[in-house]
Amino acid sequence: VAENERSMIKQRQAEGIAAAMARGVRFGRPEIPLPDNFREVCLRWQKREINGVEAAEELQIPVSTFRYKVKRMGLDTRFSP
Repeated sequence: VAENERSMIKQRQAEGIAAAMARGVRFGRPEIPLPDNFREVCLRWQKREINGVEAAEELQIPVSTFRYKVKRMGLDTRFSP
């Protein structure tokens, strides 16, 4: 009985998620907008004028966020072969 109830719950949950996505509901944490000077700082980082920690401090974002945004924008060419 419990197994049947769990499968029904999962099915209703999947239907609810599908309906929400059809309405255009966005799931997850909202994305924080990039600072206005992100590209300039990123170019200085690519030219090796500053390191990643300095770039993140200048942008006032965590280092991990800086690396993630650089990689996501396709600007991480420093370490490509």
